[in-house]
Amino acid sequence: MRQRRAMFGTQGADARVDTTTDLNDKLEDFVTRTTFGDVWQRPGLSLAARSEVTFAMLLANGKEHELRVHTEGALENGVSPVALREIVLQGLLYCGIPAAVLGVRVLREVFDARGIGDVLDGEAEATRMKERS
Repeated sequence: MRQRRAMFGTQGADARVDTTTDLNDKLEDFVTRTTFGDVWQRPGLSLAARSEVTFAMLLANGKEHELRVHTEGALENGVSPVALREIVLQGLLYCGIPAAVLGVRVLREVFDARGIGDVLDGEAEATRMKERS
């Protein structure tokens, strides 16, 4: 549960516990123990790298809710907003336009909610100039 709290905050992690019922208790136990207790704790990849891989896989599979949740987790694990944007751009090449549009929409929502906004590295101005010419 420690890793889940670190990535999604105490409120987010505890909400999963608070909504555990007989219907989903085995699922929640598996996710907490195996996903966050075992796999996320393994050596070999940093938490940031695990977050980047997870973000990319969720983007590729169009899992909007989970993508939003793991965008928050990625930022908590030290993944930069620019890196997340670059993963979406890479996803455009291999997953298509709909995946990239989904990724941009989720990033915009999460970044806005966190006060990050969408001015990341100033590249947009050069793109606007090029598109206008």
